[in-house]
Amino acid sequence: MSRKGTGPVGNCLRASRPMGTGAAVGVTVAVLALANLANNRWAPSCSVLTAVVVSALLLGVLFRAGGTWADAGLDRATLGRGARWAMVLAGLVGAVYAVAALLPATRDLFADERYAELTGGQVALRVLVTVPLGTVLLEEVAFRGVLYGLVRRARGTVRATVVSSVLFGLWHVLPSLHLAAAKPVLTPVFGRSALGAAVAVAAAVLFTGAAGVLFCELRRRSGSLLAPMGLHGALNAFGYLVGFLLR
Repeated sequence: MSRKGTGPVGNCLRASRPMGTGAAVGVTVAVLALANLANNRWAPSCSVLTAVVVSALLLGVLFRAGGTWADAGLDRATLGRGARWAMVLAGLVGAVYAVAALLPATRDLFADERYAELTGGQVALRVLVTVPLGTVLLEEVAFRGVLYGLVRRARGTVRATVVSSVLFGLWHVLPSLHLAAAKPVLTPVFGRSALGAAVAVAAAVLFTGAAGVLFCELRRRSGSLLAPMGLHGALNAFGYLVGFLLR
């Protein structure tokens, strides 16, 4: 990576005839749809490998469309600031989770039946490998990196935030299909019926879409993909850890 967002990989891909922004966005969405099916239906055990391959492929699409490392939020000039944002945000999440876990009124929010059979080693694997590589890497590169960067170059920040966040919400449809049954705190709200499950999925899509707006704003303010990566990773990793410890 160079300071201006160029480099041997990006230069090589930009040397040929560039791909249009619309085509690049279409290819990105199609690749993500296949990755979503792979992670949730076809090969969930290969999620880390899928994430690494798809992240590299999508960055290639960005470069093919004339984008740079800066468009992806990975310009070397902003990495230091992004890392500082990430550390502060992770620390805040850790503090909030610790307080919530100690208070009886909020402790039940961490209960999740999916943790019941997990061992300490499995939780460590999720916290140290699956979350940072299988979840955060792919989702941040795809939604706050490539999609955000492509649309922002062509249509501006507001349109980029809307497109990225809407698609990020829809990305969570399949993972949320059994959410109401898995989290005891949600079962009284949504029940166990098909309608309740559908409402729970819709709520999850809206919630994650709103979270996507926050992640995009962190990307914009910090100028780096590392800031939303830090918050996203901390939310997921500490969630696993606290949920396991309180089961």
